[in-house]
Amino acid sequence: MNEKEKLPKAQFDGSKGLNSAPPRQTATSAREAWRVFGIMSEFVEATERLATVRPAVSIFGSARLAPDSSYYQLTEKIARQLSDAGFSVVSGGGPGVMEAANKGAFEGKSLSIGLNIQLPHEQQANRYQDISQSFRHFFARKYMFVKVAAAYVVMPGGFGTLDELLEALTLIQTGKTPKIPLILVGTEFWSGLLDWFRENLVREKMINIEDLDLIQIIDDPDQVVAAIFDHYETRGFGPLPEEHELLLNL
Repeated sequence: MNEKEKLPKAQFDGSKGLNSAPPRQTATSAREAWRVFGIMSEFVEATERLATVRPAVSIFGSARLAPDSSYYQLTEKIARQLSDAGFSVVSGGGPGVMEAANKGAFEGKSLSIGLNIQLPHEQQANRYQDISQSFRHFFARKYMFVKVAAAYVVMPGGFGTLDELLEALTLIQTGKTPKIPLILVGTEFWSGLLDWFRENLVREKMINIEDLDLIQIIDDPDQVVAAIFDHYETRGFGPLPEEHELLLNL
């Protein structure tokens, strides 16, 4: 059997052309193409809707914490102080820490924004949102968390929170986004992770010791707000021209 005979017929039959495909494959390709347009529409709609939201702080944390949790209550207090200080607060729009962040901001002076994700379970939009934007795709939603943020505040959480934390940390470390405050709240909760970074990643030279300086651990709400203001003390909260270019190419 020669090489040509080994190929599927559609790839060498001159009457059909090299690009021909079975009807089912064609239908699948068309569906994928339309999916791309749906993804584009999420980016466009969210970008236009949040274009004037500045400055803002993105808060991440567990969806599973109840209102009587100390972390829920601490999140609500931090968000309220950020809101009263002039920061819009952006959360995932769901329950738990996300609800606490939106609730604190909603009761404050600035906007409370929820970037809601459509999931088969767990995610249900909370009622404390001045702006509620819904997403089907995690990556479009994560892009907006990064695009609008002047700082990140990361409360205790599970896999989703770790994903958002490490995404933000990687973007800052690699210079794909501006260096902005990344604050972990909950010394007891996060210390073990940072020890692991130090004892394994730094020791094995997988990261530089200086990379750990990108992270702050702060438990006091007043100090969280102060740390963000300290970072921007000598400049405005809006992105500098070179930072704006970075975000455009994110």
